Amino acid sequence: MFKSLYSFYRTFLNRLALLDGLAPLMLRLILAPVMIIAGYSKLNLANPDITGLSRLLADENVVAWFGNSDWGLGLPAPDLLAFLAGWTEFLGGWLLLIGLATRLVSIPLAVTMFVAATQVHWHNGWFSVAPSNPDTSAAQVFAWLGSDAAKQSLEASTEVADRLSRIKEIVAANGLPEYLYEYGNPVILNNGIEFAAIYFAMLISLLFTGGGRYFSVDYWVRKPLEPEQNYLP
Repeated sequence: MFKSLYSFYRTFLNRLALLDGLAPLMLRLILAPVMIIAGYSKLNLANPDITGLSRLLADENVVAWFGNSDWGLGLPAPDLLAFLAGWTEFLGGWLLLIGLATRLVSIPLAVTMFVAATQVHWHNGWFSVAPSNPDTSAAQVFAWLGSDAAKQSLEASTEVADRLSRIKEIVAANGLPEYLYEYGNPVILNNGIEFAAIYFAMLISLLFTGGGRYFSVDYWVRKPLEPEQNYLP
């Protein structure tokens, strides 16, 4: 009985493998627009008032943010690093979208996400948007495991809920709640590492899986060059 069930299970997995390209495809479709627009916004491509080769350079405000140690990242050679970061994200995003050189392009993109997480968001903790309900916060799981940091996060969630409640009271008394809430309720931005860390994990996954079977240019480029059983997308 067990052997028959296991045989059925293996047959199911073998057939399921024919669609294993769907998972990296979904990762790419989520990541690509984020990377493209992040890179685009760092470059003068986004500035219609700048023409010529200067459009290929990083925006001066981005360069200032990269280099300033008081209110920015305080990085050396900010012109070069902003230029490299912008083009890595912009071109890398397009390559992810079509699934070309997926493994290779995932490496520099993962580096940019690691830098973003550690240099920009680290001091804000994990959450990008501050949870306002400690009962549904993901920190609850780590609090169960005895994490003091998670318990502090849950306490902060209570404070966040109080402040959001006051914001709504002020808007109800003095503003236009139907207009202001038309596209969603207000939140408190925490600006933690959550998104950068998730994108980093997704890029590391693509580094190991590649662009995926059937749904990437990588697959169709390498298919005639390698036997199917040895093919790595």
